[in-house]
Amino acid sequence: MRIFVTGATGFIGSAVVRELIDAGHRVAGLARSDKSAAALTAAGADVHRGALDDLDSLRGGAAAADGVIHLAFIHDFSNFAAAAETDRLAIEAIGEALEGSGKPFVVTSGTLMLAPGRLGTEEDAAMPTAHRRSEEAAMALVKRGVRSSIVRLSPSVHGPGDYGFIPTLIEIARAKGVSAYIGDGSNRWPAVHRLDAARLFRMAVEGAAAGARLHAVGDEGVPLREIAAIIGRRLNLPVAGISQEEAADHFGWLSFAASVDNPTSSALTQERFGWLPEHASLISDLEQGHYFED
Repeated sequence: MRIFVTGATGFIGSAVVRELIDAGHRVAGLARSDKSAAALTAAGADVHRGALDDLDSLRGGAAAADGVIHLAFIHDFSNFAAAAETDRLAIEAIGEALEGSGKPFVVTSGTLMLAPGRLGTEEDAAMPTAHRRSEEAAMALVKRGVRSSIVRLSPSVHGPGDYGFIPTLIEIARAKGVSAYIGDGSNRWPAVHRLDAARLFRMAVEGAAAGARLHAVGDEGVPLREIAAIIGRRLNLPVAGISQEEAADHFGWLSFAASVDNPTSSALTQERFGWLPEHASLISDLEQGHYFED
């Protein structure tokens, strides 16, 4: 298959490109800059020039492909509503190009879109929100003849090169002089290794049914106090709980994720697709030490 990938040079996207090429697929990656184009060429992928807000470039990339994996997202949490709207428009533009074709279109979402405080499953619909319409847009395309599916990523997609939530927690601990968690720290994050997530994206574009939801989850729920404890030990810093009222000041934009309880299962994904996490768990990955290297 020729697969068009947005976000192809990111932390997850670059692993997805490698996974696809190694499986014999031809990849065209969206590239906004010369640096991204060079990275794609070095990886053995074709370059499709454009950007997430260049809807014509997205339509063109999708029209020339046998399937699409949409990973790109503007990670501007200071203006999340605008980023989410850009994402929705991108999904709809790609969907227009695929309409009536029956071609696969894998859209990225997150387990944080599920109701908190209970074990989330693939059968659960995302919580309604005015700020994130990616799943709604993807599911609407099923009725328009697109084999669209959703891969929900854990809040921690970890591994060497990670620049997401875990590195941010480490930076905050260094800056504040304490590795903190909120309340008693019993709230949980699901997690998945980057390479396991990449394999699931490849399996989804190859075989997911229209309307399928897949969970990229290796650890169902790691308590935040356990993550904080390893960070504190590795940085030789005290570990302490803080109140919910102190969270915004301490964690900044990460305060919501640092306080949410988001246990999530991937049992149905494993059963239906034969996908099994093979790489290190989050705690094992943290213990390897690469997150703490300067």
